[in-house]
Amino acid sequence: MKSHTGDNHTHDNKPKGFKKVMDWKVGVIPLPVYIVLAIIVLIAAYTNQLPTDMIGGFAVIMVIGVLLGDVGQKIPYFNSIGGPAILSLFVPSVLVFYNTLSSTTLEAVDQLMTSSGSNFLYFYIACLVVGSILGMNRTVLIQGFIRMFIPLVTGTIAAVTVGTLVGMLFGYSAHHAFFYIVVPIIAGGIGEGILPLSAGYAGILGGGAGEFVSQLIPAAIIGNVCAIIIAGLMKKLGEKRPELAGHDKLVRSDKGDKVLEAAKQNTNKSIDFSLMGAGLLVAMSLFVLGRVVEHWIHVFAGFTLSGAIIMIIAATIIKSGNLLPEKLQTGAQQLYKFVSTAFTWPLMVGLGIVFIPLEDVASVFTIGFAVTCMSVVIAMATTGYFVGKLMKMYPVESCIVTACHSGLGGTGDVAILSASGRMALMPFAQISTRLGGAATVIGATALMHFFS
Repeated sequence: MKSHTGDNHTHDNKPKGFKKVMDWKVGVIPLPVYIVLAIIVLIAAYTNQLPTDMIGGFAVIMVIGVLLGDVGQKIPYFNSIGGPAILSLFVPSVLVFYNTLSSTTLEAVDQLMTSSGSNFLYFYIACLVVGSILGMNRTVLIQGFIRMFIPLVTGTIAAVTVGTLVGMLFGYSAHHAFFYIVVPIIAGGIGEGILPLSAGYAGILGGGAGEFVSQLIPAAIIGNVCAIIIAGLMKKLGEKRPELAGHDKLVRSDKGDKVLEAAKQNTNKSIDFSLMGAGLLVAMSLFVLGRVVEHWIHVFAGFTLSGAIIMIIAATIIKSGNLLPEKLQTGAQQLYKFVSTAFTWPLMVGLGIVFIPLEDVASVFTIGFAVTCMSVVIAMATTGYFVGKLMKMYPVESCIVTACHSGLGGTGDVAILSASGRMALMPFAQISTRLGGAATVIGATALMHFFS
């Protein structure tokens, strides 16, 4: 038989040049294929043919997210401080700022991210929270929730103290530094922090809540960027000093190698797509349960407890009591891994388009303002690191979870944990963000009323 080694074809009859080009990847997608897909979406977007619904929204955020996440991971040094998260959040925000995205693109992404018919952010968080909790070792889970409150409280005290003092050094009054810089950073995000805080300030000081939103958002955004960078640095530290990092574990377990071995066995189970579907049902049901109980508490007790917190409590009770068959727990964990792997960068693109208004940041940005915001987050994270170490927690993970209190709510948690490569810490991050944020909003509103 005549040999074909001399001609320009491989054994599958494809030119070597073609095969070489197909080896170039954007994420996991061959470059030529990615270009074709991107062109399809771009043509639809700029000829106003893009569906302004979930399908169009996914097309946009997937095309941009795959590219920005891949670029961020390939830039030396930048990738070690959360480069993919920073690019995925802020490049889309810049595109919005300069009006380079079509109206149909903005509408499609907004429908996907915020409308009651989609709300992709909460879908993502529900899958991550429930799946990561049900995939944890029960002992580590319980110890983590109990111990994390001390780093969280001490970190908050340090952040308030340091942030206010640094703000005063740059000429801000203690009142302004505390209420308009420190508090927005640790209020728990925009939807559950800035907005109720603005309404509270407006009720006390007069005026419309919208006037205060534009004053509070910039500090929250800058604080979130600082937390992302710190998370990236913690990831790097954990790689250089493995003894300081738990690699998704928050608490040093007394069971040591047995716990690690159990976790590895659970991780190595083969993927079962039917179980993933069951895991999706479990996650969505617990999210709905949180909403229902939140409503009942508000009606009958007169106060509000976040449905996300109720979802976390329910998942923790189920895991602690082993109330679900192990197969369903495995399905929820496998769903969490799929969602976190496939959708993290695209999700942040959507968040950058919808929730990161650069014009508000630009309107108040000064060196003193930026340094004050940085001091808040650094104090929070540093305290979490050292207090966590004293409490027999992994200091890298303790630092990251505590830093989530200075993030943009669920948006910030996603960005911070993805920058650190520790999405399994989402339940702890949600507690840090939501409980810490709720306490901050209540306390700050009461203090504003007292000092006004």
